[in-house]
Parts: sequence; C-alpha cells; structure tokens
Amino acid sequence: MRLHRLDITAFGPFGASQSVDFDDLSAAGLFLLHGPTGAGKTSVLDAVCYALYGSVPGARQGSGQGMTLRSDHAAPGTRTEVRLELTVAGRRLEITRQPPWERLKLRGKGTTVDKAQTWLREYDPATRAWKDLSRSHQEIGEEITQLLGMSREQFCQVVLLPQGDFARFLRADAEARGKLLGRLFDTRRFAEVEKRLAERRRATEAQVREGDAALLADAHRMQQAAGDAMELPELAPGEPGLAEAVLEAAAVARATARELLTIADRRLTAAEAARAATGRELADARELDRLQSRFAEARERAARLAERSDAHRAALERMERARKAEAVAPALELRDAADSEHRRTADAEARARALLPQALADAGAAPLAAAARRATEELGGLESARRAERRLAALVEERAGLDRQERADEEVRQEAETWLADWETVRTGLQSRVDSAQEAATRAEQLAVQRDPARRRLTAARQRDRLTDDTEAARQRALAAAEDAVEARAHWLDLKEQRLHGIAAELAANLTDGTPCAVCGATQHPAPARKTAGHVDREAEERALTAYQTADELRAQAERHLGTVREALAAATAEAGDAPTAQLAEEAEELEGAYTRARATASGLHAAQEELRRAEGEREQRVAAQQQAAVRSASRVAGRDRLEREQAALEEELARARGNAESVTARAAQLERRAALLTDAADTARAAEDTARRLKDADARLADAAFRAGFDTPADAAAALLDDTAHRELQRRLDAWQSEDAAVRAVLAEPDTADAARRPPADLTAAERAAADADRRLREASSARDAADRCRAELDRLSAHAATSVRRLAPLREEHTRVARLASLAAGTSADNERRMRLESYVLAARLEQVAAAATARLLRMSSGRYTLVHSDDRSGRGRSGLGLHVVDAWTGRERDTATLSGGETFFASLALALGLADVVTDEAGGVRLDTLFIDEGFGSLDDQTLDEVLDVLDALRERDRSVGIVSHVPDLRRRIHAQLEVVKGRSGSVLRQRSTG
Repeated sequence: MRLHRLDITAFGPFGASQSVDFDDLSAAGLFLLHGPTGAGKTSVLDAVCYALYGSVPGARQGSGQGMTLRSDHAAPGTRTEVRLELTVAGRRLEITRQPPWERLKLRGKGTTVDKAQTWLREYDPATRAWKDLSRSHQEIGEEITQLLGMSREQFCQVVLLPQGDFARFLRADAEARGKLLGRLFDTRRFAEVEKRLAERRRATEAQVREGDAALLADAHRMQQAAGDAMELPELAPGEPGLAEAVLEAAAVARATARELLTIADRRLTAAEAARAATGRELADARELDRLQSRFAEARERAARLAERSDAHRAALERMERARKAEAVAPALELRDAADSEHRRTADAEARARALLPQALADAGAAPLAAAARRATEELGGLESARRAERRLAALVEERAGLDRQERADEEVRQEAETWLADWETVRTGLQSRVDSAQEAATRAEQLAVQRDPARRRLTAARQRDRLTDDTEAARQRALAAAEDAVEARAHWLDLKEQRLHGIAAELAANLTDGTPCAVCGATQHPAPARKTAGHVDREAEERALTAYQTADELRAQAERHLGTVREALAAATAEAGDAPTAQLAEEAEELEGAYTRARATASGLHAAQEELRRAEGEREQRVAAQQQAAVRSASRVAGRDRLEREQAALEEELARARGNAESVTARAAQLERRAALLTDAADTARAAEDTARRLKDADARLADAAFRAGFDTPADAAAALLDDTAHRELQRRLDAWQSEDAAVRAVLAEPDTADAARRPPADLTAAERAAADADRRLREASSARDAADRCRAELDRLSAHAATSVRRLAPLREEHTRVARLASLAAGTSADNERRMRLESYVLAARLEQVAAAATARLLRMSSGRYTLVHSDDRSGRGRSGLGLHVVDAWTGRERDTATLSGGETFFASLALALGLADVVTDEAGGVRLDTLFIDEGFGSLDDQTLDEVLDVLDALRERDRSVGIVSHVPDLRRRIHAQLEVVKGRSGSVLRQRSTG
C-alpha cells in the first residue's frame, strides 16, 4: 500500500482546505511530520484512517463522530471532506468521505443534517481517466478491508505505529497483552472454541445430572412401592456408580416383592374356603327364619281379617245402594246445573240494575234496550265536535311552540350582540400574543447559536483551572520521583563500590583446603581475607539495584503523566482563552437564562395562533346566528295571525257541542257509559228470565227419576251416590279384603312353612356374625394379595424404566467425560495442561513468539547488539502462562522483564516491537506490501548515538522503495531529516507546509 495524495477540508483543526503530496515527501524515503503540541499532527493520520475506514483511531472515535470531526474554524457553508489517493494491490484508488453535516436550511429558519457520503473511484491507465466504482458505505468498506487485508485496529498498529501503546505493551501483564494481540490477530474463533466447549460441558453435565435425578426419582418411587423396605444409595446426581447402585437395590426389591406375593396367594385361598362354609350356614339359617316368620305373619293376618268382618259386610251393602243411585245421577246433575246458572244470571242482573238511574231501576228488558239505542245515536252525532276539539288542542300547542322559538331567537340575538361588542378588544389581545411569541422564537434561534460555543469555552475553562492545579501537582511529584531515583542510584552505586572493595572476603568465604582457588589456582590458603564490619554482599547490592529500578520507573511514569497533563492544559487553554472561569460561567448562565425564557415564550406561539383562529371562527358563527334569528322571527308573524283566527272559530263550535260538560270528550264519555250500562242491564234481565224457566223443568224430571229408582225423595238418592274417588276407594277395600283372605289361607296350607313353625327358632345373628368375620378375613387377604401384586408389577415397571434410562445415559456419560476433558484442557484448568495455558493464549503465545523474533532483528541493531526480545511461557505466580515477554541483556547475560527498561531503552524496544508486529500482521493479512509507514512520537527520550542508530534502522526500511514518516516535535530531527511536513497552528485554524528534499 502506498499513499499518493491527501486532501483535507474543514477537518479537525484545519478550517480551510489543505493538501499533502505523499509522492513528493516519499521521494527521500524518510520524512518528518512536526509542529507544536495541539497543532494537528495526529489529525493528519486521523484523516488517512478516516478516509480508509470511515472512523478515526482509538479513543478519538465516539458517538456523533461526524460532528466532532468537523473543524470549529470552518466557514458555515463549507462541508467537511477527506479525499485520499493511494495504490493498493496494484490498483490506484481515490476515496472521498464526507461525514454528517448540520447546516442552515436553504429556505426557512433552523438547521438540517445532511447524511454522510462516500465515493470510490479507480484510475484506468488505458483511458487515463477515473471511473466511479461505488457510492455505498458498506460496499466501499468491504472493498477496502478486503484489499488491505486488515481491520481498522490492525491498520492503526502496523501503519500508524503509536509508540506509547507499545511502551505500555512492554510493561503490561499477560491479560492486557492478550487483549491487544487478540484484536490484531483476531483469535476470537479460538476463544469461541473455548466457550463452545465450556457450554457443551455444562450442557452434557446438566443432561447427565438430569438423567441421574430422574433415575433417583425412579429409585424413590420404587422405595415407596416397596413400603420403605428398599435402601437407596447415598450418592448425588452426577456421582459415579449411581446407576449400578440403583439397579442393584431394585433387583433386591423385586425378589422380596415376589416372595410376599406367594405368601399372599396362599392366605387368600384359605380365606375363600372359610368364606364358602360360613356362607352356606348363613343361607340355611336365613331360610329357616324366613319360613318361621312367614307362618307367624300369616296367623296374625288371619286374626286381623276376623276382626274386620262386620265392616266388610257394611261395605258390601253401601256398594249396592250406590249402584241403584247411579240411575238418578243424570237428573241430579241437570238440576244442579240449571240452579247454578239461574243464580249466576240473577246476580248479574242485580249488579247491572244497581248502576242504572233510579227512574230505570225497575224497567224491563225491552225499555232498557230502547234507552240504550237512543244514547248510541246521540254519541254518533258528537264525532265532528271531537275532531274539532283535537284540532284546537293542536293549535294551542303550535302557538306555544312559536312563542318558545321567539324567546330562543331573542336570546340568540342578545348573546351575539353582547359578545360582538367586545370583539375588537379580544382580537387585539390575541394578535399581540401571537406577535410576542414569534419575536421570542426568533430570539431563541439567535441565542441557540451563541449558547453552544459559550458552553464549550466554559467547560474548557473549568478543565483549564483543574489541569493547572494538576500540572503543578504532577510537576512536584515528578521532581520528587527524580530526586528519589537519584538517591536510589547513588545508594546502589555506593553499595556496589563497597562490595567490589570487599569482594576478596566474599571469594575467600568459599575457599576450602585442597580445593583450587578460583582466582590464583592455589590449593593452600594460608591467609584468606576476612569480612569486615559493614560488609556488603550480593543480596544487598541486588536489593539496592531493585530499589533504584523501581524508583526510576516511578520517575518515568511521573514524567509521562506530567507531559500528558501539560498537553491537556495547553489544549484547554487554547479553547477557553484567558477569560476567568467565573466570567465565562456568568456569560453562559445569562445566555442559558435568556434562551430558556425565549423558548418558554415561543412555546406559546402555536396555542396563541390556534386561539386567534378559534375566536375569528366564533365571531363568524355568532354574526350568522344573529342574522338567521332575525329572519325566523319575521317569518313567524303571518303564521301566528292565521292560528288565532282558526282557534276562535273552533272555540265557538265546541261551546255549542259540549253543552254543560267540561268538554266534548267528557260529553262523549258520559254517553258511552250510559249506553254501555243500559245494554248490559237489558242483556242480564233476559238471561235471568230464561234460566228460571230451565230450573223449573229440571226439578220435575228429578222427582220422577228418584221414584222409579226406589228412593223416597230426591235427597235420599243424592245421599246414596258415590263420586268416582269414593267408589274406587270402596271397591279397593273390598278387593283387598278378599285378596288378603285368600293369601292367608294359602300360606297356612304350605307344608314347608308348617314344618318350620314346629322347629326351634333360628339363630340368625350368630350365623351373620360368623359370615361377616369370614368376609372381613377374605377382603383383607384379597387386599393384601392385590397390594403385593401391584407392588411387584410397579417394581418391575420402574426397574425396566430405570434399566432403560441407564442404557440411554451410558453414551451421554461417555460424551460428557470426553467433552469435560477437552474443555478443561482448552481452558487451562486440566492437570494435563502443565502450564495452565488457555487455547487462545496458546495461539497468541505463538504469535507473540513470531513478533519477538521479528522485533529482535531490529532491536539488536538499535541497541548495538545488546538487547534481544524473547517470548516466555512460564507461569507467573498462580496465574496462567503463555504471554510473557522478557529482554536478554548481552552485557550481563541475564534475562529480565521488559518493564525494567529505561525510558530510552523502552522507546527503541517498543519501536522494534511495533515494526516486528507490523511484519507479522502484514504476513497474517496475506502479505500486503506496506510502502508507507508512520511512527508517532517518542524520539525525545533518545541520546544522539541512540537516535543515529534508530534512524539507521528506519532508513533501512526504505529498501525496496518504502517510505517512513516520523511524527515528532524534537528539534534535532529537523536538522537530520530534510523532507518535512509542518503543521502550523493559528487563531483561524492550522495549515500544512510541505518541504521536500529538492
């Protein structure tokens, strides 16, 4: 990948359009990107990353990125844009990206947001022209990622080499290294394998436990079926041997159940035989008791029949008289019917005459009928007057309706006049509210534009004040750490010098007669040196060295923290200016208060406009209602005159028709009642006369029928009659007596019954008691046998189910054992994994070993052959192994942790590590050639000799037409590197100045 040209507009600190010609800068192979702190050196690299991936590196990305990438110095009408021209995989491409942009609306007020846009073009050497490839964000992102073969994180590590990240990588623990390497080499699939294995282990373990729990549940059910005679294994689900123990206990329970069933069968057979014998004895006793009871009952029934013989003869005589009286019954019924009818008509006639006037109370049927006809004729003559009366009532209601309408229209006119009198005042007030709300909305839009810059300046001022105190505190801590480091180094050197002076005594302590001296080779040691007071041994020197190294690391950390705080302070000061924080807070608060008040006032605009529209609509409705009421009032005058004339004519006609009654309807009601009463009285009088004649005829026929039937009077015949119920009851009593007499005679004549009566009384209670005892013993034996059979059947069923479950769980147990071993091995918790190294850590360890080997090739040259980076997979304490990184010092021959390197040593070690990581990631990405690299900061910690060595290594990267860009503000590099890209900051934004070797 080679960069050719970069165009930036309104991006980061660059307010205007800026261009970078990488072809010109790369001609020398090594170029410098420099400028003061906060000018925008890193923003140039951000623009390259944003053009390729649509986002910026590391912590500088965030939500609302399109807004944060835009320069605060850009003109309102200038849109943010980044255009990058590069060659990758033999293709020359041009990528243009525009982030989302909030701009003023072309029409109306307020702002709108334009969506992000992206273009991808390719240069065609044949036509020497650019052709469009795509305008889709997704398609362009996939195309660039596929061509580069790297994700954004990998690109930021191998092309934009951030030295600070690799310095932290050198001092980090295994977990932090694993996170960085995992992002770069994408080992998520190995972590996913660990996760899948762990999930599979948990799943199979849950299945095994579930199967064992079901097996234990079957065992508990077998124990319940066996009556707690079965002993359960004291094993939990998942423990080995549970299945065998359950099956063994089940076999014992089944054998016991079969033995109990055999015993129950034998007891049931004996109980059935005893029950049959007692049953026969009970049947004989019951038969004897039945025959004896039957004979005694027959004797008692015969005695009762003899007592009722007189009543039986009287019943026979009563039945004979009733049969004679039945011949007179029709005449009696006819006479009773005629008498009832005559009494009914006579009562009706008396009630009807009681309602007549006194003059007609004694009149016959004919005069009453004639009077009824006269009343009916008079009633027919009133029909016309009744219609006139109904019309008069309708006229009165109609005039009342007109009066109500007149009053309603008058109220409408009065209300409309009252409301319209205040219309101008109401309209003026509502229009004033609308105008005030519109002015407040305009003022709120103006204040909104001023509010956000004031907030940013206030936030920056507060950060500036806080960072000022933090800077002083950091400077004090850095000064104290430097003093502690100087003291620790002086103490270590003093101890080292003392140890060198007393080294002879330390060597003499190991001398033994006969053993050659390690210095002179003599076997005799007549006067070995002795340790003096205050002698310094090797352990004391090493403790002092360790203390010095710790103090020096604390010093380096304090200095780095001080630099970070100073850079943040400079950025906050540039944003806030020199204005006091209190003044900025007051200004921001005033703007916020004014904005809030304006928004509150403007929020009532819609309500005021709606209220004004509603008031105008109501005015139109009231004017229209007033006019309609006047029209309706005028139209009612002619109708009222017509109704008054018709009402007068009808009243005159009705006065003649109703006479002395209150109304024609009342007069008609009187005539209707009179006609009805007269008609009813005439009808009832005729009916009473007819029924009297029929009653006289019935009396004569009844006397004749009674005489022929043999009765002295009709009353005697009536007394001898029986109704159907009495006749049936008397006949039933006669039949029952005859049946009872025959039945008693038959029973007393039976030979078996008479023989049983001569025998002793039967002892039925004893026989029933013996049979009941036999029944109880039989039921108990049968229940015991059924329970034993159910127990045996249930144990057989549960045992078969348990055996099936054991066979089904066997493959699952084997799978769980295998998966558990694999999961433990991959997770680093297995005893077979001696170094407790996870699968992902194992893969990352192999990558780290490649990175260390690639970095060592450059580190040897930068350190003049002194340092070598080596990978270590030793365990650290109780943790897991695999991601250790050590440095081997050729001067001492010792291997130590990379965290013990000094500041300068850490720089070129991290640089070598970054270059080595770039080579490995490049190979991992498919061997894409990286012709342009950037190295960010860190050169200020090098001395002149080390700087020359580092530059030689970087200069060697130019082999095969590769260019390297160094991002630094170290002044000495400006003299050593002639091709430069300078970032100059100012009040109107930063600008780029390019200087090439020519």
